[in-house]
Amino acid sequence: MRRMDWSHVGLNCADQKATEEFYTRYFGFARARVVSLGDATQIVFLRRGDAYLELFASGSGPARTAQGDGPQEPGRMRHLAFQTDSVDAFLAELGDAAEVTLGPLDFDDFVCGWRTVWVRDPDGVIVEVSQGFEDDRSHDKDGA
Repeated sequence: MRRMDWSHVGLNCADQKATEEFYTRYFGFARARVVSLGDATQIVFLRRGDAYLELFASGSGPARTAQGDGPQEPGRMRHLAFQTDSVDAFLAELGDAAEVTLGPLDFDDFVCGWRTVWVRDPDGVIVEVSQGFEDDRSHDKDGA
């Protein structure tokens, strides 16, 4: 089988600078490249480890319709998701920089210590931040 690696998520931004600042400040991304398309139009690539966000200027205001953990319609991305060691510390750092759309919720009935919150980024994208999630190892092929 040929190799297939995750590449990136492209985000449409009402304000590229505000979106870049949000993901660099609160999620540890750094600018990796800027591609100029002329007429002051650019694509900004942010990187954190192997994950990239590709930021496009959309020319329209932020979407504010998604609620809870994100849009429910087929064919739409529901949310971006990140892991942290403390949802509460993340929320304290975030302050009022983003609206909480759901949670924080505890999912101890499913995975001990699993806690999650959903926030809205500057463009209306729902972002999930969790702590304590672990894979169910019983699904591993070798049983490990």
